[in-house]
Amino acid sequence: MKTLKNDKGFTLIEIMVVVVIIGILIGLVAPNVLGRVDKARVTAAKADIATLDQALEMYRLDNHAYPNTDQGLEALVTKPGGEPDAKNWNPEGYLKKKQLPLDPWGHAYQYVLPGQEGRAYDLYSFGADGREGGEGYDADVGNWSKD
Repeated sequence: MKTLKNDKGFTLIEIMVVVVIIGILIGLVAPNVLGRVDKARVTAAKADIATLDQALEMYRLDNHAYPNTDQGLEALVTKPGGEPDAKNWNPEGYLKKKQLPLDPWGHAYQYVLPGQEGRAYDLYSFGADGREGGEGYDADVGNWSKD
């Protein structure tokens, strides 16, 4: 008597071996990828700060002063009121997108005039934790950290 053997498909053991191998690969690769995401966010924050720095310089050239802390970064997209007066404010604003960017963690950038340690102003993000201070990826990223 001849038996028919069906060789199509995989056994449960073969499938489990493949799943274990995929799990091991994910375990090895994921930490490297996740670490790069955090580093990329810090790099993006530095790039945003450089763009806002340039916009603030253009604002100062037009209006002979930086916006005060109360006028804030919003002065780059809408004409501010109060002192110092923005007599020569550019009607097109100072940012290409006509809106203020959020930091890579979804928070507003901070702006303080005058800045500390002899800087005209401080422009910064609170980092991953959204709070002042911190270490590593939670550290503040600002116009003082050019590295």
